[in-house]
Amino acid sequence: MPTHKLNLFFLCLCLSITLSCEIQLILVNNCNHSVWPGTLGNAGQPTPEDGGFHLDAFEETFFDVPPGWSGRIWARKGCCFDKQGKGSCDTGDCGGRLHCQGMSGAPPATVVEMTFGTTRSPLHYYDVSLVDGFNLPVTMKPIGGGIGCGVAGCEVDLNVCCPFKFEERRQGKVVGCKSACLALKTDKYCCTGDYSSPRSCKPTLFSHIFKSICPHAYSFAYDDPTSLRTCRASRYLITFCPPAR
Repeated sequence: MPTHKLNLFFLCLCLSITLSCEIQLILVNNCNHSVWPGTLGNAGQPTPEDGGFHLDAFEETFFDVPPGWSGRIWARKGCCFDKQGKGSCDTGDCGGRLHCQGMSGAPPATVVEMTFGTTRSPLHYYDVSLVDGFNLPVTMKPIGGGIGCGVAGCEVDLNVCCPFKFEERRQGKVVGCKSACLALKTDKYCCTGDYSSPRSCKPTLFSHIFKSICPHAYSFAYDDPTSLRTCRASRYLITFCPPAR
């Protein structure tokens, strides 16, 4: 076999092996307080780590998901659980459970979303969304993956500049910032009803404000061009309270 064809064969073989293996997600808590990550697989997908767990300040962990997996990860704050795993969280709560077991987090919460490719459709898609509001900064970035792979996320604490009407408070303290949809409850801000398409649902004053502060996160439902990332890495780093760049 000619050398160039042999090299191409091994390149394709390596790519095939990479895409058929599981994808590793590394979660780092860079906050100076505990977080309780919640996990949820989309319909027909498994939910990693039974849906949730505790991550102490400056602690990290990892787990694998299969090719083609899609789902979301978010951080819960201010949680208290008993020995049976029952309790509550100030933000991101999932029915008062430590292990969310198929339940999503209550907004406001910063959400990391991802859809991983397969050998037939090799690209991985990932983003950080403020559509459900914000509770703490988070980023997702690939480890390796080649040219074009970028960082998705919101690295700034929006709670300190949250409009008064959007504030989520617990015991007088701002613990989260609601989305315009959650705070104002109109079709215009929720991209529903007459505003349920990309043509009719446009950025609002509030989404422009959030976008100016967090340019690499979704600020409203159809904020794809500057928020959705693509890559082919086999490992991804999700950091809560990432250091300022």
